[in-house]
Amino acid sequence: MKDTHQVSGNFLTLLEGGAEYFPQLCADIDAAQQSIYLETYIFAADQTGRVVTDALQRAAKRGVVVRVLLDGYGSAELPQSWVDDLRMAEVKVRCFQSDISPFTFQRNVKRRLRRMHRKMVAIDGKTAYVGGINVVNDVPPISGFAIPQLDFAVRVQGSVAANIHLAMQHLWNVVSWANFRRRGKRIRLPHAANQPPVVDPDIALVVRDNVRHRRDIEKFYLKAIYGAKSEIVIANAYFLPGRKFRKALIEAALRGVRVVLLLQGRVEFWVQHYATHALYEELLAAGIEIYEYQSSFLHAKVAVMDGLWTTVGSSNIDPFSLLLAREGNVVVRHAGFSNQLRDRLFSIIEKDASRVGPSRGDYLTSILSRISYGVIRFLVGIVVFARWP
Repeated sequence: MKDTHQVSGNFLTLLEGGAEYFPQLCADIDAAQQSIYLETYIFAADQTGRVVTDALQRAAKRGVVVRVLLDGYGSAELPQSWVDDLRMAEVKVRCFQSDISPFTFQRNVKRRLRRMHRKMVAIDGKTAYVGGINVVNDVPPISGFAIPQLDFAVRVQGSVAANIHLAMQHLWNVVSWANFRRRGKRIRLPHAANQPPVVDPDIALVVRDNVRHRRDIEKFYLKAIYGAKSEIVIANAYFLPGRKFRKALIEAALRGVRVVLLLQGRVEFWVQHYATHALYEELLAAGIEIYEYQSSFLHAKVAVMDGLWTTVGSSNIDPFSLLLAREGNVVVRHAGFSNQLRDRLFSIIEKDASRVGPSRGDYLTSILSRISYGVIRFLVGIVVFARWP
């Protein structure tokens, strides 16, 4: 077991990549006695998916209640035979928005972008996982890389695990209600409260939805940025913040805080990739350090501030995560846990990233960046009525 940190009676373990995450997850699934909730954006029909599927089936066959919530878009390529096998083993499977009509443009785009992007697991209400790791091989054969994509999750044992269980149980009920409603069946609407109140200043689950918690994750980020005194380190796969977020980072840098961004260096989705480049000039001019991860794909969604405040979760810093998708992050205030992640990020920056200088290439690249940024703004403008510049 990796280093474990005690925070307000909770025990936290930072896990990096599938090599650390999935063996521990499957061991906890095999030890489950009562219930398992699993939420993931992508559930792939690959070796990793088979290992997790087998563990879930073993649990269900010994009487554990197992509920798996998949995103209907992110997991669209999962064969129906895999879902049938899970259900044959008494694993309950639901999909978040799987029936998207191609004939209603605005509503279709709105539903496509409002995804269930969380990657969380709750076991017996005592152990939970929150992070950015999907159920998929993190060294995809088509990537051309020999090392896994960079990602993190946190294993939690304690009262926060119980809160995570409640949040996942609520979303399961909401999706179940929506499925029955579409089939014309009448069942009682679940309660609206879907997140336990944040009462512990040192550790909390923070979710983002489209009802009561639309800005919660962004608000936690902004509060930490405005309160930072010496250092802000953010590693994020898809970085396209709005005006408030950029302003907070720039003001932090101008008041003497070291601001370090570790961003995607490889082109995975070209529109998002080049749209991010459109922000570089403004950020670099304020003295913000930007590094691009080169060794593989960056999929992390983590941050450390002042070596004390940390967040690990599924939320990117872009309009899709901050304004549209269902997301889940754990926020932790603890020096030991924070410095473990901070040290790891700076090690990665030193060995596997290149620093971005003031010159961002030729004129064509600049035009492509601005066009991509405009495309993202247009898509978001279709589905939200918020001031996102």
